[in-house]
Amino acid sequence: MPTRDVLRYPHPGLKRVCADVGPGVEAARVARDLVDTMRSFPRCVGLAAPQIGEEVRIVVVDVTDHPRTSTSNGLLVLVDPVVVATPGGEVGREGCLSIPEFTANVPRATRVAVRATTPDGRLVEVECEGFEARAVQHELDHLDGILFLDRIATSADLFPRRRASRG
Repeated sequence: MPTRDVLRYPHPGLKRVCADVGPGVEAARVARDLVDTMRSFPRCVGLAAPQIGEEVRIVVVDVTDHPRTSTSNGLLVLVDPVVVATPGGEVGREGCLSIPEFTANVPRATRVAVRATTPDGRLVEVECEGFEARAVQHELDHLDGILFLDRIATSADLFPRRRASRG
């Protein structure tokens, strides 16, 4: 189970636009590393390839067991994803493994439709809503070098992350 280090802001790799990778052995390797790394962090619901130093267009998202989830498509592994629709809009709190000290109020679409392939080349079209849509949009932003910090209007939307008390 290979887990990878997660790059932290202000690492320059987090601000780069990623290249299409296509299905195949490389996509499968990166996807496995993403899933294993994501699952090694409690409550983590998504991870994008640039966060582990891979400049390719692959994200993984799984909101299945998260308390904010109302709907879920299960584990999504999206290679070269393209957004085809983003209706609605709302502001909600987000965090990121690459910016562990902060969360922010970020505007996002309430629904998103995405077309992608799987690592083995199967075409998938996914529709997400609510928290899952937010998570997918957050991860897709990473592929274009966009962090949630780039989406907030003012520093008033930024908050120190609350740490769980130890007792």
